[in-house]
Amino acid sequence: MVRLWLIALLLVFGTERVLAAESAAVRSARMVATLVSDTDTVAAGVPLHLGLRLRMALGWHTYWKNPGDAGVATALELMLPEGARAEGIVWPAPVRLVEGAVTTYGYTGEVLLPVAVTPGVGDMEVTATATWLVCETVCVPEEGRFTLHLGAAAGVPPGASTEAGLFAATALRTPRPSPFVAHVGPDGALVLQGAGLGAETVRGASFFPDEAGVIEAGGAQAVRVTAGAVRIGLTPGAGFDPRAVLRGVVVLRDAGVQESVLQVEAAPGGVAVAEGLPIWEVVLLAFAGGVVLNLMPCVFPVLALKAFGLARLSGAARRAVRLHAASYVVGVVLAFLGLAVVLLAVRAAGGAAGWGFQFQSPVFVAVTAWVLFLVGLNLSGVFAMGVMGSGVGQGLAAREGHAGSFFTGLLAVLVATPCTAPFMGPAVAAGLAAPAWVTVAVFGAMGLGLGLPYGVLAVAPGLVRVLPKPGAWMAVAKGVLAFPMYGAAAWLVWVVSVEAGSSGVLAVGGGMVALGFAAWLFGMAQGWTRGRVAGLALAGLAGLAALPGLALMGGEERPVVQTEGTEPFSPARLEALRQEGRPVFVNLTAAWCVTCLVNERVALAPAAVRQAFASHRVAYLKGDWTRGDPAITAFLRAQMRDGVPLYLMYPAGGAEPLVLPQILTQAEVLAAVAQAGG
Repeated sequence: MVRLWLIALLLVFGTERVLAAESAAVRSARMVATLVSDTDTVAAGVPLHLGLRLRMALGWHTYWKNPGDAGVATALELMLPEGARAEGIVWPAPVRLVEGAVTTYGYTGEVLLPVAVTPGVGDMEVTATATWLVCETVCVPEEGRFTLHLGAAAGVPPGASTEAGLFAATALRTPRPSPFVAHVGPDGALVLQGAGLGAETVRGASFFPDEAGVIEAGGAQAVRVTAGAVRIGLTPGAGFDPRAVLRGVVVLRDAGVQESVLQVEAAPGGVAVAEGLPIWEVVLLAFAGGVVLNLMPCVFPVLALKAFGLARLSGAARRAVRLHAASYVVGVVLAFLGLAVVLLAVRAAGGAAGWGFQFQSPVFVAVTAWVLFLVGLNLSGVFAMGVMGSGVGQGLAAREGHAGSFFTGLLAVLVATPCTAPFMGPAVAAGLAAPAWVTVAVFGAMGLGLGLPYGVLAVAPGLVRVLPKPGAWMAVAKGVLAFPMYGAAAWLVWVVSVEAGSSGVLAVGGGMVALGFAAWLFGMAQGWTRGRVAGLALAGLAGLAALPGLALMGGEERPVVQTEGTEPFSPARLEALRQEGRPVFVNLTAAWCVTCLVNERVALAPAAVRQAFASHRVAYLKGDWTRGDPAITAFLRAQMRDGVPLYLMYPAGGAEPLVLPQILTQAEVLAAVAQAGG
């Protein structure tokens, strides 16, 4: 009989011990919630952990401290006896939950939200109240009240409870201080640098910000891993401040799908790396991009003009050749440096600016068309200007001639910006994400690259002697060179039609008529009363200033045409297609991007490419950056690009995308489709 009583007492006290580590449950059809402890007993001053344990039904979820685009974070309030104190919830890392166009951060299945507690003297009676939101296709707010009694340890250290394993598992998902240096650039690029980072140790990464609104929750997070660096391209949100520290949680995944959860504080200002490259390599990329830019179709009209100027120099004194070549290079470099300063100023003011951003303005495009039209009229002999060079007999050392070379360099940069050459994309993006002096160095290097062919003449002026001698043929050549200028101006009028509609075309066309009349008057006056008629011509030019503001700014906006089989690009649509497991081809383009238009015709429009897209179930998303688009701008920066074109092929199954060259061929597109699967 005594033995039976002892067994009964052991069962009662044993059951009470187990139950003491977990409260009675609050239940609903969606959730089972309890308050748990990692110890059975307490000792004064010896820390322990309590936690709200949430077990969700299949398909339901709840939210992290920053819920993302929607939702409410769980709240827990503890009422402790005198002498005890508690800290806040230590939040384990969440997962991204995509619900259509909405992306949230939260938990599914089961989660434990631990709180560190330091007990006072004696037993500890804990009362807790909690509120949480649990969602599936609908969201239901719930709440619970919990009571937990932990007795004082009788002269022995507190023992682990049966729930201690829950806390140990949660600790693996709890952020620890990051051992790596972290920076965030003005474009939202988050870079971790340090020993141990590399393709062998990191296969994936994701970031969860502590505060809502600093990044777009549904934005793509392109990850690039190089030796000693991990770069996560983030999409800045409305609350992003490029001058503030970015705090949040980074989850790094290795090849075995093991995760490291790190709490990071990324200092503002960015880092001078492009895909892990040091500054000198970024500058070298920029220089190479500038050299290749000489081969882009945007620059052809101006290069033809400069070639004509070089032909005039055949037989000239070496000093004259050097001065003209140097004037052109100085004009190119100063134009690039000026563009860098403007980009930095726009970004410092909170604007979104990248390579070619000025062509998003129909006013700028209209003015550029007028400038090229005037250059064509000058070459056609309607009028003569010293800035553009004068007759064959003019002294080559005249100041006007050198000014002409200088302004030809400026014009080359002006018309080059709609094009993006190989090597330029990473260099420009890295330059704009780095400190200002690196940005200036990158743009200066691009200017030196663009001016290199003519800079060679400054070093070896004797090379110009291989060109044909000046003669009567130059008058014909000068007239022929006018037509590339007219062609470039006509193309820019079409760009205005895309950006500002028919009213914009009318404004630009009317401006060209007025400019033509003013140029004719000026040319007629150059043999006699130049001053009086020149003033009349200038008055006519001044009247054009009001046209862009009246007609272009209020013009209708027309997007890039979505051809058959394409969909408009958005990060949300891209994410949804990837969730379906489909391969996706992304084409980010603009009406003013000549390279983009050539690639469309040569590599994307052929029937073989369209058929390959259809047979492999490739979704084709086309993004229009003609008038600027914040979502596309942020996506470009996340991909370490700062201009168009950008072509990405996302394979089926969710793997990292393949970045295609900026100058496409049909064979490269077909190979990418075959690699992507479907």
